[in-house]
Amino acid sequence: MRNIQELENAVLSLPENDYKKFRRWFFDQDWEKWDRQIAEDAETGKLDFLLAEAGRAKEKNRLRDL
Repeated sequence: MRNIQELENAVLSLPENDYKKFRRWFFDQDWEKWDRQIAEDAETGKLDFLLAEAGRAKEKNRLRDL
């Protein structure tokens, strides 16, 4: 495929069952990418501000049960 338009046309032309399989595959790929990004951000300290925020909330007894 040379461009997005060709990819879009190919997806639109899929039979319903193949489209459902493709959609599941694409969804899974998206979540795996998100998971890798979160893990990388956590490892490099980009999410440390969340820990600090939670710590401050805990000190002020402002945490809620989920």
